[in-house]
Amino acid sequence: MTLAYWCVLAAIFLPYLSTAFAKFQGGFGPKQNHNPREFLETLDGGRKRAHWAQQNGFEVTPAFAAAVIIAHLAQTAPQGTIDGIALAFVASRVLYTACYVADWASARTLVWAFGMGCIVALFVGVGA
Repeated sequence: MTLAYWCVLAAIFLPYLSTAFAKFQGGFGPKQNHNPREFLETLDGGRKRAHWAQQNGFEVTPAFAAAVIIAHLAQTAPQGTIDGIALAFVASRVLYTACYVADWASARTLVWAFGMGCIVALFVGVGA
């Protein structure tokens, strides 16, 4: 399995780190676990933003997975380039989440754009 494929697995699980931050920074217990979505909507500050980062992670991951698979099938770039772009995407998601939780809106937008650029790069074969 290539490094890029492992990055897809990492991207699938990254949103759950945001969930953990949102839920377990105090106040989440068995009672809230009966209605976790309702509980998450009551959060504020960094915990609320962590929840939103989680949602964004779930939204963007399918596009990234498709881009990696297509890059492999179409051989849009050398494997090392595909792996590097996939790693850059995963790193951008970690940084995106940090920016979101810290409420650095402008930085978050730049990091988001970089991550989307990685997806485009996988499709069009940057470095081919």
